[in-house]
This record gives sequence, C-alpha cells and structure tokens, in this order.
Amino acid sequence: MLEFDDVAKRYGATIALHGLSFAVKPGEMFGFVGANGAGKTTAMRIALGVLAADRGEVRWAGSPVDLAARQRFGYMPEERGLYPKMRVGEQLAYFAQLHGLSPAAAVRSAQEWTERLGVAARRDDPVEKLSLGNQQRVQLAAALVYDPEVLILDEPFSGLDPVGVDALAEVLVAKCREGVPVIFSSHQLELVERLCGSVGIINSGQLVASGSVEDLRNRSGRRLRVVVPDAQPGWADSIQGVRPISQQPPEYIFELSEDADDQAVLAAAVLTGRLEHFSRVAPTLTELFREAVSPEAAPTERQPA
Repeated sequence: MLEFDDVAKRYGATIALHGLSFAVKPGEMFGFVGANGAGKTTAMRIALGVLAADRGEVRWAGSPVDLAARQRFGYMPEERGLYPKMRVGEQLAYFAQLHGLSPAAAVRSAQEWTERLGVAARRDDPVEKLSLGNQQRVQLAAALVYDPEVLILDEPFSGLDPVGVDALAEVLVAKCREGVPVIFSSHQLELVERLCGSVGIINSGQLVASGSVEDLRNRSGRRLRVVVPDAQPGWADSIQGVRPISQQPPEYIFELSEDADDQAVLAAAVLTGRLEHFSRVAPTLTELFREAVSPEAAPTERQPA
C-alpha cells in the first residue's frame, strides 16, 4: 500500500500541502484531481523524493519511502522528462538499465513497450521528431520499461488522441490487475470517473473529499432532475428539505435532505403545468468536484503547516 500520512509543505507564506493523508491499495487506480496549483504535483514529487516534506511521510508497504523503494517507482512527470535528441529505443533501454535491468533485458523491454503503446515504428527516431502525442506515449513507456511496483503519473492523458487514451487506459488497467497501485492526476474527470476505483479531490493543499465515486455520490445526498417548461421562478422554494443545485429552465436539479419528500417535489412540479421529466439522478464526478472546491465548501480557517 502507498500511504501519504499528514504530508505538509509550504513555500514561504504559501501552503502547498496541508496535512495530506490518503492511501492507494495494491491493484487500485486512484484519481488525484484538483485545480491547477492545488498541490497534486507537489505531493507526487514528495513521494518521488524530488521535494522534501516539511512534515509527515510517504510509506510503501508499511515503510517510509527511501531511495531503494523509489528505484521501483514508475514516474511520469507532466513536463517532458526525455532527452530530445536521443533515439526512442536507446533512451528507453537506458532508463531501464538505470533501474537495474541488464542490457539485453532493457532492450527487450523497450521493444515490448514501444509495441504496446503504438510507437514501435518510431523506435529509431529521436524524440524531438515525434508529435506531442507520441512523445507522451514514450514518456509513459519510460515509466513502465523497468516493471515498476508503483506507478505515479502526472497528467498522463494530456495531449493524447482518443486512440492514445484508450491504449493508455488499457495499460493502466492491466498494471492494476497485476497488483500495481496506480495514482494519476488528470483534469479529464470523465476519464477518472471511468477508470478509477477511488478518487481524491484536493483544494488549496487540502484533501476535501476522497473515496470511490459511488461513496462520494452517496455523501452528496439524493438528487432529482425535473423538467418543467412552464414553471415560474421559485416554484420549489417552499418545499422543506429541498435545495436547488442547478436551475437552467426548463431543467432543475435538486438535492434532497434525508427527511425530504420527493413526492412533494413531484406535486409542486405538476402544479406548474406541463411536466416532461421527473427522475432520480446521480451526480457526475465533475459536479462532485465543483461542489467540493466551491467557496461554500472551503475550510473557514487554515492552521499553519
């Protein structure tokens, strides 16, 4: 298990991470989501030893992560971490040898991963001659070529076309099936929702929500989608325990408290005139994210890290 335990980091007066704690189980895919500057990359760099935490620690298999453990971590930075003038195959074999593979095994692994990720035809080309999407594929191959025990990927889907997204998703699912914990950050929340067994939403250095998407949905309460073309503004305001989440006539989304009566919403909708739609609705991860990072959901006070 990969564990972040009370990890804190500040840069002068700026708090980058504020007591970050979460865990990624073996074989689990964890989606790490947040706005730009929320702290995702800082957390990943601390796990890799690129940055030192001011407080807390990162553990792998119950022990604090040290240099030997990091040698078994596969890391894909958001920025390109490749040598632009070095040939793809040579570069991948070089990275594999840095992580302990023999020269022959490194060459075989480089061949395997360029084939699996669709860049085998560019194996003898320098990286700078590749498109941005193919560079992204090579960057991922560099994280996989030495068969890591943990994968930490920063915006791995950025710049990929739909075929590339599918190829990468297939690889990540396969690694999870092998028992590898995978953590990746992404602004493409529909992909996170589709792929990840659990997610963590970070806002201004604090983890504001975590768990499976289904767990987060259950915590958000019951929701109704109502379509009433002839409704007057405020038609549901007097119904107890009903909070509007989205009002874009003729469509209305409401959140209901535990004791709220959905039939009262139905009756009020019928009284407005023509009712076109009435159903329970599950929030998307995008909606859950927006609510989790909204100013209303933010902590009222922040203690020093």
